[in-house]
Amino acid sequence: MAGILCAYQLSRRGVNCILVEADRLCGGITKNTTAKVTVQHGLVYQKLEKRFGQERTQMYLKANQAALDEYCRICQAIDCDWQEQDTYVYSLTDRKKLEKELESLGRIGYRADFQEKPPLPIPTAGAVRFPNQAQFHPLKFAAGIVPGLKLYEGTRVRELAPRTAITAHGTITAEKIIVATHFPMLNKHGSYFLKLYQHRSYVTALQNAPALSGMYVDEADKGMSFRSYQNLLLVGGGGHRTGKPGGSWTELERFATVHYPGAQIVFRWAAQDCMTLDSVPYIGRYSDSTTGLYVATGFNKWGMTSSMVSAMLLADLVTGQHSPYEEVFSPSRSILRPQLAVNAFEAVSSLLTISKKRCPHMSCALKWNPQEHSWDCPCHGSRFTADGRLLDNPATGPCQK
Repeated sequence: MAGILCAYQLSRRGVNCILVEADRLCGGITKNTTAKVTVQHGLVYQKLEKRFGQERTQMYLKANQAALDEYCRICQAIDCDWQEQDTYVYSLTDRKKLEKELESLGRIGYRADFQEKPPLPIPTAGAVRFPNQAQFHPLKFAAGIVPGLKLYEGTRVRELAPRTAITAHGTITAEKIIVATHFPMLNKHGSYFLKLYQHRSYVTALQNAPALSGMYVDEADKGMSFRSYQNLLLVGGGGHRTGKPGGSWTELERFATVHYPGAQIVFRWAAQDCMTLDSVPYIGRYSDSTTGLYVATGFNKWGMTSSMVSAMLLADLVTGQHSPYEEVFSPSRSILRPQLAVNAFEAVSSLLTISKKRCPHMSCALKWNPQEHSWDCPCHGSRFTADGRLLDNPATGPCQK
């Protein structure tokens, strides 16, 4: 979605651009999103205020509100199941954390409110409500904006050089290049292999479950999320760092059995998210040492809104304009965060692990995922089928069989 939106925004500004896709458009992470379009990204605002201060926190909010408004504008002309919905972040036990979020939001001028008893099948300590957010069908939306764009599917970029993208079919030259590959593929600049890790999360679609208005997510990392689509209730959870054990679909199936005993699971799928060190995406110049190279990554489970932020911000930078949000999302900001040590430990541990199955990205040991029958990399999140075929990047080719 980020790449499509970048091409869309640049084309609207008259820029001659092409979009190259390794496989099929939206065939990777985008097809598995639950597609919440919201400025409410968990209880993020109290974290950002503590780390960056009120001004930058407010700019983060404004950037995402601008993205939501742009989606609203575009979706007026596209049949993509766009629905305005309220969003809720709930806590099972910690009301004080919810109150602190409301206080932070008040200081940056956003009016949210407290919901005492959200209509969920589990007891909670309450929820923070954001009104007038939205949900949609991402594949229908993408199909509505790609006509007229210059697109090349089945064109995997295997290497990047200055103003050059090398594919199996030839070399592409461009004055400026945007890397919107979910996890950046170029290791020698930007230190993304230290700044990012990937997280698996799981979804089940329930039939004959009670209808639910609004979108709900637990403030806890391992909590549940809920939203409806037509006659289905989508329940998400069971998440874990890619390459590590976790609850996966088993946890969701147990939850549904207890709390929705009359419902049937009719679909299930999984998604993968790039997580940053400080809860803010990396959008902007790929690094201080690269010219004409840009990146959009690390959307921290909020890929739809962050994709539009990326497109609007990068369209400004590529066309030589100033973006008021550039500093907030700069990939060159400080990496001195506690998560950095965790990422480094996981990488070193995996590199020292004896295993015949190694990831071609940086030679980390792969772990078998029994739920999805795949080989997963705990370092950076590349995934492979049982016979070694690439499923998810940053690896650009198969692993050793």
